[in-house]
Amino acid sequence: MGLPADFTRLTGERVTLDPLRPDDIDPLFAMQSDPAVTRYLLYGPRTREQVEEVLARDAPRTRLAAIDDYLQPAIRDEHGAFVGTMYLTMHSIDDRTAEIGWILLPAAQGKGYAAEAARMLLDYCFGPLDLHRVYAELDPRNTASVALCERLGMRHEGHFVEDMFLKGEWTDTARYAILEREWRREHPAPIA
Repeated sequence: MGLPADFTRLTGERVTLDPLRPDDIDPLFAMQSDPAVTRYLLYGPRTREQVEEVLARDAPRTRLAAIDDYLQPAIRDEHGAFVGTMYLTMHSIDDRTAEIGWILLPAAQGKGYAAEAARMLLDYCFGPLDLHRVYAELDPRNTASVALCERLGMRHEGHFVEDMFLKGEWTDTARYAILEREWRREHPAPIA
């Protein structure tokens, strides 16, 4: 299929990824206003008004066609409850490269939801989207995200020392990546 692509929904064993909805405001606010959740993100705790603006901006984003197009789908558990968000941003169309990331509510952490959601999104990237490369950039102090990158088979490609002044301190950035052929070695495409 490739690009352009319209995202609707991905369903796994316990997790569903689908677009944000207006009724996600309360758990989205709980997540994005929590200092522990935002500790290693590019933004600090957000006000409810800021989260309402984010929801209004991100909920309709379902089409990937150009550089900087992105998806911010909700991660929903086996009961349909909001437990977090994924994101996917197109970095290069010509090079078929995108960035991936995840954020979870504290109560949902450590239960495998991010891993399942990330696997589903990587399958989508290397299947229908026909991408070549997907990477994640993160604060290396976020050991849970580092461990998830490693479990996904992503390679540690770089560690940029004090490359960003954020929240009153110099912070490092780590980059992890995986190529389509590497992903397919461990996750063969389904037979059509």
